[in-house]
Amino acid sequence: MTIDPGTLVVAATRAEARYVPTGTRVLITGIGKVRAATALTRLLAAVGGDAPVRQIVNVGTAGALHDHHSGIFQPSTVIEHDISSTELRSMGYPVVDRWEMPDGDGTVLASGDTFVADPVRRATLAARADLVDMEGCAIAHVSAEFGVPCRMVKVVSDGADEGAMDWPSLVDDAARRLGEWFETVSPA
Repeated sequence: MTIDPGTLVVAATRAEARYVPTGTRVLITGIGKVRAATALTRLLAAVGGDAPVRQIVNVGTAGALHDHHSGIFQPSTVIEHDISSTELRSMGYPVVDRWEMPDGDGTVLASGDTFVADPVRRATLAARADLVDMEGCAIAHVSAEFGVPCRMVKVVSDGADEGAMDWPSLVDDAARRLGEWFETVSPA
């Protein structure tokens, strides 16, 4: 499969992007919101000319906040779960902590720098979202700031519970499923 050269695939780790089709433009950001925002901003600020980025596809793993979620999801909404947006807004500081994704499947992805493996935290997040990751909101935010359309493709790797600590042993299977997604659905 050939991916449009204007598409930039963004992943936190090389392991998550291992099965992205050869020849695809891939940016590996590192884990967490700061690293993701920094790497994508740096690239978008520097790129242009013959190779403009016309679309961003953020691929990666996610924890399921509900036991019935498994497989691949394309979230419709991304929220930042670990910012005090209510408090900041009440002090007069507007904070964007929610982004709508085109062509999503109705799921909500909660992003934050906290690795979710605690049942209490999981239950709290499950009241607002379906999945949890650590970079999606940063990618959505930077994409919006640069006016570049963005979509998310997340594969459930764990249950956002104590099993999440096994993520290193689960990521290869998840990455294979993302690679299969590229073979069946064109992100262009």
